[in-house]
Amino acid sequence: MKYTPQQIGEFVKSARKSLGVTQRDLALTSGTGLRFIIELEQGKPTCQIGKVLTVLHTLGITIKLTVPASSAGERV
Repeated sequence: MKYTPQQIGEFVKSARKSLGVTQRDLALTSGTGLRFIIELEQGKPTCQIGKVLTVLHTLGITIKLTVPASSAGERV
C-alpha cells in the first residue's frame, strides 16, 4: 500500500495521542524539533525521511518494506 505524507502524518498524530504524549514531548524524545513534529502531523511532503523514521520508531510504529516480486532475484 502506498501512503501519502498526509496519511503518515495522521497516523503519527493518532499514535501520539493514544499514548498520551504531547507534540513537545515527542519532539524531545525523538530528538527532533517541535516545528518538525507539527509539520509531520500536517502531512508536509518535504519532511526528512530520516527524522520521520526516528519519530515512527520513537512511537513504536513499525513499517514493512517489500521488494516487488519481479525484482526479488536481483541484487541491490
